[in-house]
Amino acid sequence: MDIGFIGLGNMGAHMARRLVQAGHKVFIYDTRQEAIGDIAALGAIAVRSPKEVADSAETVMVSLPTPDIVLKVATGPDGVIEGKKVKRFVDLSTTGSVMAQRIFKLLADKNIVQIDAPVSGGVRGAEKGTVAVMASGPRADVEAVEPALKVIGKFFYIGEKSGAGQTMKLCNNVLSAAATVATSESMVTGVKAGLDPRIMLDVINASSGRSTATEQKFPEVVLPRTFNQGFTAGLMKKDVDLFLSEAKALGVPVQTCEAVAALLKLTCDELGPDSDITTVIKPIEKRAGVEVRSKSEPSS
Repeated sequence: MDIGFIGLGNMGAHMARRLVQAGHKVFIYDTRQEAIGDIAALGAIAVRSPKEVADSAETVMVSLPTPDIVLKVATGPDGVIEGKKVKRFVDLSTTGSVMAQRIFKLLADKNIVQIDAPVSGGVRGAEKGTVAVMASGPRADVEAVEPALKVIGKFFYIGEKSGAGQTMKLCNNVLSAAATVATSESMVTGVKAGLDPRIMLDVINASSGRSTATEQKFPEVVLPRTFNQGFTAGLMKKDVDLFLSEAKALGVPVQTCEAVAALLKLTCDELGPDSDITTVIKPIEKRAGVEVRSKSEPSS
């Protein structure tokens, strides 16, 4: 299958690579030349703009950081909407359902079908092809790209409604964020009381409190103090804010998730939006006067 791919960041580069290695003819574009070069070296074909990507393939996939960037790439000047060959626009980013529906309508005027297919599973999942792919859109068009999406990860068809995949992604990500925040508060409390953080995680992971935060993020990234999970606090804040907006529009009370958003905002304010999502523990540690780290790790 000929596939266009725009956005070769932490997630997109791995997904594009997997498509190339699966034998697809992949036309790539990114604003960073070094990112293009890495994938082109594997056999992808570099082009000079989103429009040129859409001139080259019927299916164009994007993996981009923010809703506004997705909108610009999809419908702006020299964007996908101006392409001569494109028939399907597959958005692997997290934009929220409102933006997905907006892009769907704008592209439909040019007979281009928008499919929202956000992914979850982190950089490691993108590398291994184990991310969850949550696709929604017209069934026939989704089925046309399903084989390629299955190269990227585990495929789920959410429904016909534009934006349904986005809502599913936000419902997942807010749980991931909440688990990371709650685990941070729990671990800091235990360490302040004198507990060994490794033993805490062993007990939690054998008990009802376990999550991806306790099973992977904390033992592998927080306790060694590497803080290199690969997803930023700013991007998670964006996802949680999108969730809050959708939930409130639906009349759903979300006090817990509002508290999660508040700590993400504090993290971005104090450490910067480009800080790793796992650094949400640092503002808590700072105020508690302790650090959650392996006994073998030196104090900072």
